[in-house]
Formats: sequence, structure tokens, C-alpha cells
Amino acid sequence: MSQYFAYDYTGAPFVLFGTWHLVALLVIVLLNVGLLGFRKSSGKTRTVVRWTMAIVLWADEASWHIWNAYWGHWTFKTMLPLHICSLLIWLAGFMLIFKIYPIYEFIYFIGIGGGMQALLTPDGGIYGFPHYRIFQTMISHGLLITSGIYMTTVEGLRPTWKSFWRVVIGLNIYAAIIFPINMLLGTDFLYINGKPSTASLLDMLPRWPYYLIYMELIGFVIFLLLYLPFIIKDWRAKQR
Repeated sequence: MSQYFAYDYTGAPFVLFGTWHLVALLVIVLLNVGLLGFRKSSGKTRTVVRWTMAIVLWADEASWHIWNAYWGHWTFKTMLPLHICSLLIWLAGFMLIFKIYPIYEFIYFIGIGGGMQALLTPDGGIYGFPHYRIFQTMISHGLLITSGIYMTTVEGLRPTWKSFWRVVIGLNIYAAIIFPINMLLGTDFLYINGKPSTASLLDMLPRWPYYLIYMELIGFVIFLLLYLPFIIKDWRAKQR
């Protein structure tokens, strides 16, 4: 059992879109579908569901820090929660518990959009199933997506055009802050100072800094696609 928590894992590496990767993606899809059943549940039951997701999110992310610290690999350069998904995972817990709408806006657009990219091309490396690391990655990003979907479909929150622009502008301001931090610390939070060392969708884009323009455009399109159901819903409401 200890080998599945080892830092120098000698088992099979992660296989992109391999059997276990596809199974994990299917489980996440089924979880989101299953949670739709809570739409008609009592407020107390939905509160329990939200608290459960928040605790699991926090525990999973905390375990990531503990695991790295145990093996002597916890450093400020690698473990500061400045990657957007890492930051949103902590914030998502508060959003779930207290229904904080300003956080929800960022979880809906960035959490779902960024989480999907992380699930499709997770930073697995040598850690294939059933190693702890790949489970931790899939759980954290999977629940990040689920928290945004759950608050929308079950709790009744929804983004607006103002939400859309607040997220677009807010993300760019955050990136502008992180860029000099990366330069100072020699880090690459948000992957705006260079492409990640592991396989990702960024490999399909031009070299730095040109891929940043593509990232901006891709992010904008993804946010629009996520907002599209509400565009259609509002348009239909006006036609009645």
C-alpha cells in the first residue's frame, strides 16, 4: 500500500485517455448527473451536500501539501496556492458553505473551464492509477467543476453578463500580478512565463510569448460557451 503514496513511484505512469483516465472522467460525469437529484431536496439536505463537498475539497488539497511536506518537497516556489485552480479550490469551499456569489462567478467560468482542461490533460507524470497523486488531482479538479455546476443547477445561482466581464477583467489583473511574482521567484504560476513541462493543451500553441495571445482568445471563447446556455435562456424569455 505504501508504494501508492511514494514520491518516487515505480509503478505504471499515467496514460492520457487510458482506461483508468476514461473511467475517472465517467465517474465525474455520473457524479454531476446524480447531484441533480438534490434539486427537490430540503434546504437541510442541500446544506449537508454543500458542506460535504467543501470539506472534501479542502481535505484533498490539504493532503497534497501534507504529502509534499512528508517527502521533503514542500517549497514556496512549488506549493504556494497561486495557480488559479489551486486558489479557486480553497475559495470554492467558502462559496459552497456560504453561497458567496462573487466567488461563484469565478468558480463558474474559470473553475469549470480550467478544471475541464486539467481533467482532460492532468499533470499525472509518473503517477498512474492507483497512485494517490492522480486520485488527488482528479478529485480536486473534478469537485471544483462540480461545485460550480451544483450551485447553478441545484442552488439556483447563475452568472450574468456583468459576471462574464468581471471574470475576464479580474483574471487579466490576476495574471498581471502573478507575472512579476514568477519572475522574482523563478516560478511559472498560471503558465504565463512558459509552458508546463508535462503534456498539456498548450503544446498545440506557438512558443512563448505568442501562446499567451491564444490563451487569452481561447479563454474568452470558453467563457462565452459556458455563458451560452444563459444567453439562450434569456433570449427565449424575451420571446414569450
